[in-house]
Amino acid sequence: MASYRAPLADIQFLLGEVFKADEIFAGMAETEEVTADLMTAILEEAGKISEGLLAPINQSGDQTGCVWNDGVVTTPDGFREAYQAYAEGGWAGLTGNVDFGGQGMPKLLSAQIEEMFFSANSSFALYAILNTGATLTISEHASEELKSRYLPKMYEGGWSGTMCLTEPHAGTDLGMIRTKAVPRDDGSYSLTGTKIFITAGEHDLTENIIHLVLAKLPDAPPGPKGISLFLVPKFLVDTDSNLTGERNNVTCGSIEHKMGIKASATCVMNFEEAQGWLVGELNNGLANMFTMMNYERLSMGLQANGLAESSYQTASEYARERIQGRAPGGATNPDKAADPILVHPDVRRMLLTMRANIMAGRALSMYAALQLDTARFHADDAVRKKAQQLVALLIPVQKAYCSDRGFEACVLGQQVLGGHGYVAEWGLEQNVRDARIAQIYEGANGIQALDLMGRKTIRCNGELLNVLVQEIEEFQAQQRDVAAMEPILPYLEQSKQRIIATTEQIIQQAEDDADEVGAASYPYMELLGLTLYCFMWQRIVATAFEQQAAGAGNAVQLAGLIKTGTYFFSRMLPKGEALAAEIAAGAEPLMAIAEAEF
Repeated sequence: MASYRAPLADIQFLLGEVFKADEIFAGMAETEEVTADLMTAILEEAGKISEGLLAPINQSGDQTGCVWNDGVVTTPDGFREAYQAYAEGGWAGLTGNVDFGGQGMPKLLSAQIEEMFFSANSSFALYAILNTGATLTISEHASEELKSRYLPKMYEGGWSGTMCLTEPHAGTDLGMIRTKAVPRDDGSYSLTGTKIFITAGEHDLTENIIHLVLAKLPDAPPGPKGISLFLVPKFLVDTDSNLTGERNNVTCGSIEHKMGIKASATCVMNFEEAQGWLVGELNNGLANMFTMMNYERLSMGLQANGLAESSYQTASEYARERIQGRAPGGATNPDKAADPILVHPDVRRMLLTMRANIMAGRALSMYAALQLDTARFHADDAVRKKAQQLVALLIPVQKAYCSDRGFEACVLGQQVLGGHGYVAEWGLEQNVRDARIAQIYEGANGIQALDLMGRKTIRCNGELLNVLVQEIEEFQAQQRDVAAMEPILPYLEQSKQRIIATTEQIIQQAEDDADEVGAASYPYMELLGLTLYCFMWQRIVATAFEQQAAGAGNAVQLAGLIKTGTYFFSRMLPKGEALAAEIAAGAEPLMAIAEAEF
C-alpha cells in the first residue's frame, strides 16, 4: 500500500516554470520577499508535515470519528497533538495580516499547502482552512479593535474560527435566515438562532472558537439585503485578548453522522442570546462573508484535487506491482506468471485520465489563486480590476469542475484496484467518501454552475469570458512561432472558438426563454472547465518543450507531462463537442415533462 508523498516536483514545476510565481511576486510590494527559495523551503516543510504528521492519523481518524457528549466534541486520537504542532510551526498565520502577527504569504503559495494537507488528511485540513478564512474576513472587514483583540490569537493557532451561515430551513437561499441580532446597550448584540452544517463549530483542538455568524436585526430589510455579519466567541474575551472565563451562550446541539470527513466535526450550533460584535456595516454581511467564501470555494476544489492525487499515487503504484494477465502484444514479463496490469490499455486510460485531470486541476487552482493575490496586492488599478474579473469567472468553475473531476479520479483509482479498492485497508474507499462532500458544500456545484451562467455570463453579456479569451490569445501569440507547439495550438483554438460560440448562443436563447439559463448552466460550466483545462495543459506542455530545448529540468518528468498533455488533447478534449451539442438542445427537453409525469 502506497504512503502519501507530497508531489513537490509537479507543484514546483507549475509555480516556478509555468506561472513564474517568484517574478510575479517580485513586482508587488507586499509579496516581493516571497522568493523561489522561500517558497521551496515552505513547501518542503509542508510536505514533511503532510507525510509524517497528518497522513499517519488519517485512516484512524476516519475509523474513530468525532464524538459528541453533552455539547462537548472530542476529536480522534492524535488530532490535538497534530494541531498543536501545526500551530507551533506558525502555519495558522501563514497568510495572515502582518500588522497583527500574520506572515503575509500569498494564496498562490498557501493553496499548494492546502492541497497537500487535503491529500494527507482532509478532516484535519478543514479545521485549518476554516480558521484561515475567518481571519481573512476579520482582517478585511472588522474594526481595528476587533482585529487587535482576536487576530493575534487566531494566527498563533490557540484560537480557531468558523463561519455560520446555513440554517435548517435556509441553505442556498440565505435571505431566509431567521437568526436574530438585537442591539445591546454596550454596542454589542444578542444573537439567537440555530445554524447547521457548521464545520469545526465545536472541538477540543483550541481553547477558544470564534464564530462568524450571519443574522438579521429586527428591523432589517427582507431578503439578502437585511443580513449582517457578527463575531461571536465561544468564550468571552477582554480588551487585552485574555479569556474572561465566562462561557458565551453558544452550544453545540449535536454533530452529524456523515458519509466521509468523519474526523471533522460538523455541528448544529445553538445561539441563545449569545453576545456578538458587528463585523463591517449593518445589512452588508453577505457581501462581507463572500470575502471568505471565494477563498473557501477555492479550497473545496483543492480538497478534491488533493484526494485525487492521493488516489493516483496508490493506483499507479498498484498498477506497476499487481500482475494479472498478459499484455495484448505478448508477455512483457515472461519470467513471471503474469504482467503488471499497467500493460493493459484500459488501466492506462484510467490512470492517464486521473493524471491529466489532477495536473490541470492543480494548474487551474494556481491560476485562480494568482488572480486572488493580484486583486489583493497589485498596485495598478487596471491590473487589479482584470484580476477581480477573472476571479469572478474562475472561482465557480474551479470549485465545481475540480471537485467533479477530483471525485471521479478517486472512483477511477478505486476501480484500478478492483476489489482491493473497495475495502478499507487501501484507503481508496475513504478517499471516495471524503471527496464527495467537495461537490456539495460551500455552494453545491449546480449552484456554482447557475452563478457562472446567470450572474457571470448572461447578466454581464459575456464580458468576463472576454477577459479570459484575451489571456488565451496572448498565450497563443507568444507560442505561434514555436515549432514544437504547431500541432498542439489548434486544440486550444478550437476550444476557444467553441466556448465563444456557445456563450453567444446561450445569451441569444435566454432573451426568449428564462429557462435556458438553468438548462444550459451545468454543461456550460463543464465546457468552460474543459476549456480551462485545455488552456492549462497548453501552458504546461509549452513550458515542458521550452525546458527540453534548453536542456533544463527533469527529462523524465518533462516527457511524462508532454505525453499526458497529448492524451488530454486527443482523448479527453473531444468531450467538448458533446457538451456543446447538449447545450444547443435547449431547455425544451428538460421543461416539457409535467410535474405529474416525474
